[in-house]
Amino acid sequence: MQITGSQSIAAPRHQVWAALNDPVILKGCLPGCESVERVSPELFRVVVVSAIGPLRAKFNGDLRLTQAQPPESCVMVFEGQGGAVGFGKGQATVELLDVGSATELRYSAQAQVGGKLAQIGSRLIDSVARKMSDDFFEAFRKLVVPAPSPSITAEADTATPASAKRSSVVPVWVYAAAAVTAVVLGGVLLR
Repeated sequence: MQITGSQSIAAPRHQVWAALNDPVILKGCLPGCESVERVSPELFRVVVVSAIGPLRAKFNGDLRLTQAQPPESCVMVFEGQGGAVGFGKGQATVELLDVGSATELRYSAQAQVGGKLAQIGSRLIDSVARKMSDDFFEAFRKLVVPAPSPSITAEADTATPASAKRSSVVPVWVYAAAAVTAVVLGGVLLR
């Protein structure tokens, strides 16, 4: 399975990179995440619980950052076990690009699942992975770029034409990590 895409986050690249490397922020953004532990500068241990239909499983996995060039890019490698449900593994290439005062996160992820997860079917796994990725980036965006106060929002709405407004950008490695984690864990959880 391959997932590619990009997200725009209304924050400077160094802030997005730092957030993507913060276990507290990652835990708060990953759906069903019980823990994210930084084992070393490049290794995270992740525990995620997920339910799909009548199936519920706990996945234990490692997320390793390789070829890191802070705050520009990295390759993330993930391996996770879901017990009888199956396993997942994957890799994502993530790039963070400056776009004015925002950051564009570009990612390309490949993932494989095995065990019962591999029997579920790619459509279901794809939809779960995309839902987990969407949920991750929505939560990430809220944590990294807090919503402006209502008075500031009202002033901005009247002062800025709708055609000039831009969506916020999500950091690249976060999206890639979410995509890989969602694909790998989502696939495992579906089994």
